[in-house]
Amino acid sequence: MESRSLVVVGAGIAGTAAAIEAARAGVQVTLFDENPIPESMAALNAPQFFGQRFNAVLHDRALMLERVVHANEGLAEAEEAGVDVQLGTCVWGAFRNSDTSRVLDGPQLGLANRDRSWLIMYDRLIVAAGARDLGLAFAGWNLAGAMGANGAHALMRHYQALASRRMVVLGTGNLGLNTARMALDRGIEVAAIVDVSDSVRGDRALSAALQDMGVRLYTSHTVREAVGRDGEIESVRLVEIDDNSEPVAGTEKEISADTVCLAIGLVPNVELLSLLGCDVGFKPELGGYVPVHDDCMRTSVRDVHVAGDAAGFHDGMVLNTEIARSQGRLAGVAAAESLGAFDTAEATARRRELTGTAINSKPTDAYANWTRWLRALRNAGGSDVPVCPCEEVTREDLIGLRPPRFLKWESERRDGRSLGTLAPDARVNPDQVKRLTRAGMGHCQGRLCREQVALLLAEASGSDIADMPLMSYRPPVRPLPLRVLWSHDESEQVRREWAKWFSPTSPVLE
Repeated sequence: MESRSLVVVGAGIAGTAAAIEAARAGVQVTLFDENPIPESMAALNAPQFFGQRFNAVLHDRALMLERVVHANEGLAEAEEAGVDVQLGTCVWGAFRNSDTSRVLDGPQLGLANRDRSWLIMYDRLIVAAGARDLGLAFAGWNLAGAMGANGAHALMRHYQALASRRMVVLGTGNLGLNTARMALDRGIEVAAIVDVSDSVRGDRALSAALQDMGVRLYTSHTVREAVGRDGEIESVRLVEIDDNSEPVAGTEKEISADTVCLAIGLVPNVELLSLLGCDVGFKPELGGYVPVHDDCMRTSVRDVHVAGDAAGFHDGMVLNTEIARSQGRLAGVAAAESLGAFDTAEATARRRELTGTAINSKPTDAYANWTRWLRALRNAGGSDVPVCPCEEVTREDLIGLRPPRFLKWESERRDGRSLGTLAPDARVNPDQVKRLTRAGMGHCQGRLCREQVALLLAEASGSDIADMPLMSYRPPVRPLPLRVLWSHDESEQVRREWAKWFSPTSPVLE
């Protein structure tokens, strides 16, 4: 098995900065990034919420690779520094010896591209895997055209393949405002920016500039539903809400749009870090569960570092890319120091310089805003809305602990089951609810529903969201075709005699 000195996962601002910093210190660095995403994965809304809003150019692999490279200036700088850049390669798993496994030769990563899957070992690891889109359900969000801000960002910036004509943006934080600005710059009409708050939450100057360009802002509003024919969004119905997040009668308005972009928040991608056993803690001001790290971006697991949005995201980072860049460089310095490329004095001097360049804004409790959005969407759209689109589990199904609908299972005992019946036995746990309802068991492994499931369960059970455990997941943390995950073909004997394997006399069954 091949081994690498330093592996960096993610070629965003933080990842490229980390790779460049370490490479210039003389470290052999390999940088993996999953872009360009295969069109089949984008159609599954993984790793971002793309919402089926991409055009046919996404099928042109060579063109997409060219555009990804062109859109990321840091890649050329990384290659000049000697970094081995591997694009179109996703990291689907991370493994190390622990109390339950002592057979590995060392820590390993599972990698995959369009053709194959393989494992590599590493001496040091920097995870700069970014953040994913927060999913909050509204009636019609399963139609083509409902998408996330990061998905829209990737299609606009990396691929130039966003197939939207008229967009409604949800969220007036910097994430929403910046998404609207990017859309306008690319000729996409922004019909409205909507927020449940009674005032704009993001940069006032940017908000004013957008309004000067003709964008309407609807504060104290929420989505009642997105409607359309043939599986496509054609319009969005908004309604004003009061201080209790209840819809105000007679205030409904319908806006023509083919896209609804969820820009309410982002959630750090902690899957790989969690699989490696890194300590994670709940910090609502940084997007929920985030890895515990020191000022040098070192995690609780020796030789594993983190940087950028994966270390914790807040709205101030949208307009200030120096935060992610400085974190990446700090992680690169720490990794290089641990490999002997920097002595302690030089590393300390570099850290002092970088700490001075980092501009930190004050993050606020994102979950408070998410909770209000969730309540407003539920009050306006009702409970018969799929909170888990992969498994078609509605809010009502989730709270009622109903079994999967395809089982068509009804019984008096089942009808008496609820969150209340679970409370006397143990604290409500998203994993327990997942096993009963299948919420979070789809191909995205809960990426679109993990946070809203936790919010709904916390509210319905009267629990603090901070006490709600993180819903579990397992490798592969990306949906992979079986031919890629295991490329070895079956033997001729198995192909010829496969039916015998299921017979009562089969040696396999003895």
